[in-house]
Amino acid sequence: MKELAGRLTALDPDAGAAVQVIGYFDRLAESRAGLEALVRGAAVLAGCAARLVDAERRVRIRVEADGTRRDDAEPPDPAWPSAALTPGGASALWLERTAEAAPSVVDAVILERAAGAVRLVLDRTRGRVSADDPELMETLLDATAPEPARLHAARRLGLDVADTATRARVVAPLDGPPRVVAAPRATGTSGARPGSLAPHQDGDPQPPPAHALRVPTDAELPAGRLGIGPAVPVLDLPRSWAAARTALRFTADGTAQDPGERIVHADALGGITLLAELVVPGAEPPPDVHDLEAAAANAPWLLATLHAVAATTSLRAAATEINVHHSTLQDRLTHAESLLGWPVRTPQGRLRLQLALTMRHLARP
Repeated sequence: MKELAGRLTALDPDAGAAVQVIGYFDRLAESRAGLEALVRGAAVLAGCAARLVDAERRVRIRVEADGTRRDDAEPPDPAWPSAALTPGGASALWLERTAEAAPSVVDAVILERAAGAVRLVLDRTRGRVSADDPELMETLLDATAPEPARLHAARRLGLDVADTATRARVVAPLDGPPRVVAAPRATGTSGARPGSLAPHQDGDPQPPPAHALRVPTDAELPAGRLGIGPAVPVLDLPRSWAAARTALRFTADGTAQDPGERIVHADALGGITLLAELVVPGAEPPPDVHDLEAAAANAPWLLATLHAVAATTSLRAAATEINVHHSTLQDRLTHAESLLGWPVRTPQGRLRLQLALTMRHLARP
């Protein structure tokens, strides 16, 4: 191959370079090189950054021309030259060529050979498993399933089980199957947002593993009521699932007739979760919940008003929350107290109100 490349280079430099590219990726394939090595080879040979994006299998790798990995969440520019991993598929290997630098014959060979090698690695190591595969998800969240089976399910679903620092959490929707998302690594800095990268020792962001699950933003979470479990090691995900289902019971539709938070994190509940053990769904609700329902039947505004009082720091804040004048709120509360039979503007009465509203959610079938 080297001799052929040398002869071709003397006749046609591009042809000689193309043969060298073919030999390079053949050697990487024979040595069973990983995805990052293949993308790095494409970047170094092309002299520009290369990136691999396979959303289906949650793979996103970007390597600079000097061989440094530097992942980027921005979508690829459609104008960049690329090679699809499957015919007509969205997953592809890209070379970040600017519009001024037209792709060459060598670029085309790099993309073709690198994409072919990447395809083999992905099919061998990741397969084509849906992130919502019900059987794998059931195994992963089943505390009675054997540990090897749960680890296998975690790997197939995209979790990095080889890294002991991996943490994940379960999202429990009201309607639909559970979802497992990787939790961001602790950065030691308060206020870190989900999905942020932990700083490496040299100060540069440390990218997550290529196959790690990405933490969805609030806009990407399923619509409707959601309970979100705590971040735990992979083998503890059944515990996160149980906590997520409990948190789901504390959620509300966020409407005037069912005011409250649509998304509840189990981590934020603390000792309040003990109420979930005392109030059985579908059973006879506590007396205070009966009083709430009876009062709400006589005053359609009551539930939203009482929730605002229970969830804000002052009556003025509550009036602003429901967009009424402070004096109107006072009149409403006087009427509500007469219907309920207990005060809601004293510290003890406010606590009783908060508990009654919470138990109303928990008592639902």
